[in-house]
Formats: sequence, structure tokens, C-alpha cells
Amino acid sequence: MKQWFERLIEGAIFFSGLASILFVGLIFFFLLKEGLSLFQTVNIGSFLFGLNWYPISEPAQFGILPLILGSLLVTFGAIVIAVPLGLAAAIYVAEVAPPWLREILKTGIELLAAIPSIVLGFIGIITLAPFLKTIFNLPSGLTALAGSIMLAFMAMPTIVSIIEDSISCVPKNYKEGSLALGATRWQTIYRVTLPAASSGILAAIMLGIGRVIGETMAVLMITGNAAVMPTSLLQPVRTLTATIAAEMGEAVTGSEHYYALFAIGIVLFIFSFIINLLADIALHRGPKRSRVRK
Repeated sequence: MKQWFERLIEGAIFFSGLASILFVGLIFFFLLKEGLSLFQTVNIGSFLFGLNWYPISEPAQFGILPLILGSLLVTFGAIVIAVPLGLAAAIYVAEVAPPWLREILKTGIELLAAIPSIVLGFIGIITLAPFLKTIFNLPSGLTALAGSIMLAFMAMPTIVSIIEDSISCVPKNYKEGSLALGATRWQTIYRVTLPAASSGILAAIMLGIGRVIGETMAVLMITGNAAVMPTSLLQPVRTLTATIAAEMGEAVTGSEHYYALFAIGIVLFIFSFIINLLADIALHRGPKRSRVRK
């Protein structure tokens, strides 16, 4: 009876995993079915590298390079802000904070991840955008920088949680050996703990990037939604996700505009797949490949 029950559980787990793969495959197939129809009339090169996104003009122009660069600029700014702060916070929670405070901080960090993105976008419009407008003397505070700051705040719970878990999983004998050789606590953290947890740290960064590049509502609300070539963080931009969210409701089913939005979805799917694949590779490098800095 027990053996039969275990086989039943194993079968259920196997089919659950198979169903997950099947659903992702079906989603990608649906995107391909709708998105590739665009390239019957639009050249793929002009779509990926075109400088103008005017889907309802005559003739329509479907260049998404400004949207790609806008997404990358906002993502880069968010990661530059989130990674140092997230790494410092994770080190403090895992290595410095007393046990009673550590549990409070971990709970608080996990609760931050539960805040809806639309609420953060609203906060960004009310507080962050006017602040940036005043500080930098801008015509509008709805800029790529506002999006980067808000997305950094959204990515930090993921980054801090994964890095903290990676640091906590470093074998204690690594730290004890370093301290026994005369290293200080901070030397041990810098030269022993962090190199040993490097695969988890890299995975946290990659998953943080995936969290940021796929965000929709916050960037739709606070980046200005200007489909122009970005030159700095202090100008309005438009991202791939914001374009889909803003225009899908107005696109005529079966039109070039409709198919172009699905083609953008294909580009986003490929970006997300690559990022998650790299994160998975980094996460499964395993402790055997971790190297302690000499």
C-alpha cells in the first residue's frame, strides 16, 4: 500500500512538471502563431531595428528599437541600484544582525514582495516623480530614472532573499577556518563567504533582472511612455511591456498593429527565457565549483 501511494505521488509530481512545460510551450506557440503573421508584410530587420513606433500612421511604422533600448535602460538603472543595496542588506541579515532582528527583517523583506506593482506605480507618480522633477529641474519627473528607482525597489526582495539564503548555506567550517587563521569577520565575509556563495548571488541578480524586465504597470505609470530613442535616464521612455499593456485594448484584432504587439511578446518571451536560463545555470553551478578567494 505504501509503495503504491509513493508511486502515485511520484506520478502526480511528474505530470505536474510535464504540464508546466506543456503550458509554457503552448503560450510560446500562441505567441508565434499571432506574432509571426506580422512578418508577412513587415521586414523583421525593420521591426527589430527600426527607430519609429507609429502603429496607426499612414503608412504604419513598427520599429521597436526605442522600446528595446527603453526596457534595457530602465532595467540597467534598476539593477545598478538594487544589486549593491540588496547585497549589502543580505550580508547584514545573514552575517551581522542578531537572530531576533534577522527574523523580523526577513519577514519584512518578504512582505515587500507582496505589494502590488500598481500601488508602487501610484506612489511613484505622487511622490517620486515630483521629487525628481524638482531635484533635476525637469519638465516632467516621469522619466527612466523614476522607473529604475521604483523597479529597483521591486527587485530588491527577490535579490535579498536569494543572496541571504546562499550566504546562509555556506558551510560553517569555511568561516571557522578563516577566523582560526586570523582573518577578521569582514575579511571572512569578503574573501570566503561571498566567493563561496557566488553562484547564488549571480542567480539572484539574473532573477532580479527577469523580475524587472517583465514588469508592466509600474513602468507604464511612471516612465513617461515616450517611444523615442533614449539618451539618458532623465528623459521619458517607453518599455516593451508598457507598449503591450497600453495598446492591446485599442488594437483591431487581425490588424498589423495587433500582430506587432504579439511580436513584441515574442521578443519579451525570448529575453525572459534567456535570463531565466542563465539564472538556472548559475544556480546549478553547485558548491563544487565555488572557489574561495585566496
